[in-house]
Amino acid sequence: MTGSGYTELPNAAGNWPAPARLTVGIVSAGRVGTAIGAALEQVDHVVGSVAARSPASLRRADERLPDSEVLTPDRVAARSELLILAVPDAVLVGVIDDLVGAVRPGTIVAHTAGAHGVGVLAPLAARGATPLAIHPAMTFTGGREDTTRLRTACFGVTAADEIGYAVASALVLEMGGEPVRIREEARPLYHAALAHGANHLVALVSDAVAALRAAIAGQELPGQEPVDDRPGGLAERMLAPLLTAALQNTLESGSAALTGPVARGDTAAVAAHLRALAEVDPDLTRGYRAMSLRAAHHTPDPPADLIALLEEDAP
Repeated sequence: MTGSGYTELPNAAGNWPAPARLTVGIVSAGRVGTAIGAALEQVDHVVGSVAARSPASLRRADERLPDSEVLTPDRVAARSELLILAVPDAVLVGVIDDLVGAVRPGTIVAHTAGAHGVGVLAPLAARGATPLAIHPAMTFTGGREDTTRLRTACFGVTAADEIGYAVASALVLEMGGEPVRIREEARPLYHAALAHGANHLVALVSDAVAALRAAIAGQELPGQEPVDDRPGGLAERMLAPLLTAALQNTLESGSAALTGPVARGDTAAVAAHLRALAEVDPDLTRGYRAMSLRAAHHTPDPPADLIALLEEDAP
């Protein structure tokens, strides 16, 4: 074992410093914090304490980390060798400021905010803490499946030096994830890319479901449930295999996976789509127009009349 508390052990990704068993504290017991806490406990770290205030957080702490003591954030920080700050990006700075007097020198402090690197942890680093940014590129529901998903997730990691990168990578590998280095100055771009892909996918699919519901409502066959606003219905079942295949094809083939009227340069079909969507909801038309324009720019030599049609309402 080295002086830093780490010993060299081989793993599937090569020789990385494998952490000794650490006493972990988590601020707070949100979806991300409880998922990471459960993942660390599965590899024999001890989540000794967790901060939780809201009824939802207290419930998650009780369900996911039942052996952890619920304490105030400063008390969690004071007794932890590894402190996980699993709070939203917007409140991270305030939480760090509140913990400056509680974090002990030598504590590993890792936040999970995607948009920030380790610069935000400077007040704690000045007190002798090891600053890490460990962001799981994954969406969380609050259930036990979140911890399972971490085993297949990539984590954007940023550290102040090579020792920090080794520590961060070892922790990620222990949880079953894949560490990916993100430069400090690239954190906003990294976070924007993930938000653009995941969050806007939700908006895109929600719009597609709304349009499809309008198209098929009242046409249900005997035995089919009525089309309504509840999720998981007929419209979602129709879209699921198509969207799943499109996502997989895109991840494997890039923009070459693009199909449909924009890829074919069929301006008349796109114009008909715009008219039909406008009858349902003008907002659907605006979203379709914007995404079709982006799709056209992913095709070689899109027709000029198609670009003109899609740019009509562009600012």
